[in-house]
Amino acid sequence: MNKYAGKKAVVTGGTHGMGLAIVKALLKGGAEVVFTGRNEKKIEEARAELNSGAAHIVRSDAAVMADIDALGELVGNKLGRIDYLFVNHGIAEINLLEQVTEASWERHFNINTKGAFFTVQRLAPLINDGGAIVFTTVANDTIFPGLSAYSGSKEAVRAFAQVLAAEFLPRKIRVNSVAPGYIDTPTMGVPGLTDEERAEFMKQGDEITPLKRHGTVEEVAAAALFLAVDATFTTGTELPVDGGFAQGLAVS
Repeated sequence: MNKYAGKKAVVTGGTHGMGLAIVKALLKGGAEVVFTGRNEKKIEEARAELNSGAAHIVRSDAAVMADIDALGELVGNKLGRIDYLFVNHGIAEINLLEQVTEASWERHFNINTKGAFFTVQRLAPLINDGGAIVFTTVANDTIFPGLSAYSGSKEAVRAFAQVLAAEFLPRKIRVNSVAPGYIDTPTMGVPGLTDEERAEFMKQGDEITPLKRHGTVEEVAAAALFLAVDATFTTGTELPVDGGFAQGLAVS
């Protein structure tokens, strides 16, 4: 199947979890992809797993403006212009009010918010008119203790994604967001959990998710690609991929 043959894409945070699933789906469909990561081990693992001439992996820290600029240079040199941009990178740390430090607050907003915004600013001139941008936000309508900085940083992304959808209208570039709920990723979105904590986190998620299970990274990737490729009359929206979690469906 070559659904994406001839298409070019950038995926930030593409070395594991949901980002890697998006990269794999694009490559399987025939696209050429530049994708980023920060962790050298994950970068090498992704390079070995994909082993494709159409996959261009680069170490890039979304919190560092010089890295964002270098990413733009690399994309311009490798791909020229692009059709799809998936802004997927992010971090999450669980800290209650009294545990939040200025440093942890800045990590969340520098990576999740500033990094997302300025990545789009830098790559916008390279996106073809009629292309698409998809942000990864979060199923955030139900609030959890300890995630104030994370939730705030992702809510900011949802807000400016809607503004950018309006700003890109003259170029017919659609801007949407995919909002995952409990998804089975290597870290469950929260690095540093022990195996026992991760298992308990998944169990709790299954109990409060109306569909009574966690989602897969492939399901998130399918939704992100739907927004980028198939939803040609949709812009400025956030699509929950959360098993009904944020919709307040009754759980029996």
